[in-house]
Amino acid sequence: MFSVVDENLSWYLDDNIDTYCLEPGSVDKDDDDFKESNKMHAINGYLFGNLPGLEMCVGDSVSWHLFGMGNEVDVHSAYFHGHTIINRGHRADIINLFPASFVTAEMIVENPGKWMLNCQVNDHIQAGMRGLYEVKSCNSRVPASPLTGRERRYFIAAEMVLWAYGPQGFDKFSGQALNTRGSDSETFFGQGNDRIGGSYWKVHFTEFTDEMFTERKERPEAEAHMGILGPIIKAEVGDTLLVIFNNKADRNYSILPHGVSYNKIFEGTQYADEVQKMGAHVKPGETFTYTWTVPESVGPTASDPSCLTYLYYSAVDPVMDTNAGLVGPLLVCKRNTLNDDGTQKGVDKEFYLLFTVFDENLSWYLAKNIRMIAEDPLKIDTEDEHFQESNKMHAVNGFMYGNLPGLEMCQNDNISWHMIGLGTEVDLHGIYFQGNTIRLGGMTRDTLNLFPHSSITVSMQPDEVGSFELVCRTTDHFIGGMKQMYTVNNCGNTSASSHQYRMVRTYYIAAEEVEWDYSPDRRWELEKHNATEEESPGHIFVSRSEDQIGSKYKKVVYREYVNGDFGEAKTRALEEEHLGILGPIIRAEVGDVILVVFKNKANRPYSIHAHGIQEVNDGNENKVLVTDPGEVNLYRWNVPERSGPGSDDPNCTSWVYYSTVHFVKDMYSGLVGPLITCRRGVLNNIGLRKDVAREFALLFLVFDENKSWYLNENIANYLHKDPEDLEETEEFTESNLLHAINGKIYGNLHGLRMTEGEKSNWYLLGLGNEVDMHTVHFHAQSFLFKTQKEHRADVYDLFPGTFQTIELVAGNPGTWLLHCHVSDHIHAGMETTFTVHRKPALPPPLNSGEQTHTKDADGNQKIELLGRSLNTKEVNIALLSLFTIGVLLLVTVLLLFMALVLLRRRASYWSVRSPSFPVDNL
Repeated sequence: MFSVVDENLSWYLDDNIDTYCLEPGSVDKDDDDFKESNKMHAINGYLFGNLPGLEMCVGDSVSWHLFGMGNEVDVHSAYFHGHTIINRGHRADIINLFPASFVTAEMIVENPGKWMLNCQVNDHIQAGMRGLYEVKSCNSRVPASPLTGRERRYFIAAEMVLWAYGPQGFDKFSGQALNTRGSDSETFFGQGNDRIGGSYWKVHFTEFTDEMFTERKERPEAEAHMGILGPIIKAEVGDTLLVIFNNKADRNYSILPHGVSYNKIFEGTQYADEVQKMGAHVKPGETFTYTWTVPESVGPTASDPSCLTYLYYSAVDPVMDTNAGLVGPLLVCKRNTLNDDGTQKGVDKEFYLLFTVFDENLSWYLAKNIRMIAEDPLKIDTEDEHFQESNKMHAVNGFMYGNLPGLEMCQNDNISWHMIGLGTEVDLHGIYFQGNTIRLGGMTRDTLNLFPHSSITVSMQPDEVGSFELVCRTTDHFIGGMKQMYTVNNCGNTSASSHQYRMVRTYYIAAEEVEWDYSPDRRWELEKHNATEEESPGHIFVSRSEDQIGSKYKKVVYREYVNGDFGEAKTRALEEEHLGILGPIIRAEVGDVILVVFKNKANRPYSIHAHGIQEVNDGNENKVLVTDPGEVNLYRWNVPERSGPGSDDPNCTSWVYYSTVHFVKDMYSGLVGPLITCRRGVLNNIGLRKDVAREFALLFLVFDENKSWYLNENIANYLHKDPEDLEETEEFTESNLLHAINGKIYGNLHGLRMTEGEKSNWYLLGLGNEVDMHTVHFHAQSFLFKTQKEHRADVYDLFPGTFQTIELVAGNPGTWLLHCHVSDHIHAGMETTFTVHRKPALPPPLNSGEQTHTKDADGNQKIELLGRSLNTKEVNIALLSLFTIGVLLLVTVLLLFMALVLLRRRASYWSVRSPSFPVDNL
């Protein structure tokens, strides 16, 4: 179990103070340092290598049963040094764990020695979340896998560099200078008495041509995007890698790889394994050669892509070294998948992207940067919160706010994206590819999640020409500059579009302002916590006081109307009661066109933008059309094959739509809804699914009302204060964080009902910020989800940008808890219930074996048919008549069906030229 055990929340805190503190009476339980000292970053309750009993023999097959528990800080990347594992059919050496997530991984043990098992999240490394597992020989001799491939040599140095996070000097998204006063980017690029600015001394890996390390190897144009990353190391199964490392920097560094095999003496980090390793701390001016191998046992599985993405990094001090800049990509590929020049066969372009918040406060060069770059070094206070925040650089390959160059490709190219995560607890990334979808195995997505030291390979075949956003959808990261652009060019290798759109589905949707109550009924909350209103943990969120707004807020929501006059709102059916704050479910099949007629009934500009589909912008340069207050605009979304479910997806794929005028403020103000794209033939003639009995869409989101457009109005309306005069304390800010499911807290979301035995699909949606790690737990039920193979679970992990369809067949009748399993989120009310009704008993079957036969006056047998007593001849005539009528009805139905098919084939866009909405406004 990987968990930050918070002893501050233990029943035994007072006993522990009395027993173990030297002066119990002087202890301040609210002191920050005291509270931090009680957060124990443990594996099975042990820190700093004290975990006993992890012993095994070479050749053993070992099952590792891993799980996480805890709170928002419990983001774990469990790393097995020296070995790889199989997790859900995929090769890895990192397993990501979260509160109440459970994983079983398989390992074939081959490498003798003491190896570290630790969490790679920076804060957790420093706090001691480390153990050792020992692989003994046990007199067993396992034959080594033959290495019949190439020997590949890389000459890599660590060199100092003055790095600019924004070399072009302006924000590509806003067009403003990066140091513009009042801009989002000024926090990081403004220089002054308390700021360093956007340039820092760093150290990075560079490639040289030979062992003399006198001539740098020039990066080709295809690698113009690499930025701070070191050179790309590639190998196929069967290869041997020789990495000759020369330290040209000013302190000890090393290289430690993920995903390959190596002897203990070539491990690039030092710990208590009883082995002296020269490569664990290469001194300045020295050179060391690492030997790494790629046996079959570390190669991609049949379920993996051709090449697995990993990283290598310096691990003398893994936190300080990586924040200083020492990290690079490493690929482990299947046999015969690389060309002689190292490029991948069947791939036109490869891109390598590192998403991390570089914390320059934890770099070796902070003092040097203050001394050499800051305007007045003597006035810098390194403990100042604002100064520390200014040094947290939300970067992609070391670039921010669109300054990353080189992300260019051709339409219909086969693209391989190699995505890498690094960092600490805040490095929870939801990477969104606007404009195109990606293939993750056999699944269709446009967003993927990254965590510290995790990596992933995805493919793309872009069909849309233009420039598109490639951004982290975690809100603080988006605001902080973790956003870039990629460009798809028409290079003449395209053919006429083969997409044939068969049906137009029209939705009339308005943005309208409402008073929203997160918790209209507190009875469930108070009963669950057995508390009064003041004692309940929900008091800070739902009670109204002098400095707390309470449970009611002005918000803006998407709502559906019956036609384009926008005079009559569409009444939600009983099956839609659970949607809460969400907009209507928009459904479509592959080959459809979605037309959204959008009216803005609010008092500020909004829009509507969807994930997964192909937006038709009519020359708007791939920017989402803004709809001003009172206006009506038409948004067209195509659903080509690449927007539908992949071969390993369920029948329908989940996406979301939201407003993008200001993505963060619009979302927190309430504008979000679900979009479902299905395989052909899944929807019936009124647009509902035929293959499931129930559908439920759930958004797990901490609504941050502090970032809503309506905060000042809510302060004025509910606190009756001038917002300018309000002191925004920590308690006030906390009270405006509503931990909601579809906009409801503490059991106030209703309508999650089903009947025993019914097959239901649940569309789980994740958006938000660094705190929006949600482990969705269904009590007393289990469900199936697909990641190439089907997996059964009762908890699903959601993050910003996670949209997943799960299948649940209702069993175990009763009313059950559905909640996020993160401890803080439970207390803050991210809980509701769902009900499984018992299946009604079937009536007893008619006993057809007992028949009453009568006879007429002539002795002929009489038979009961259709409530009448008939003789044999009359029965024959009646049956012949019924058969004839049945044949005529069948022919009629067939003719009607053929006519309907012909009409649908003839359907085209002319059918919407005279719609029921006022076209003058369009």
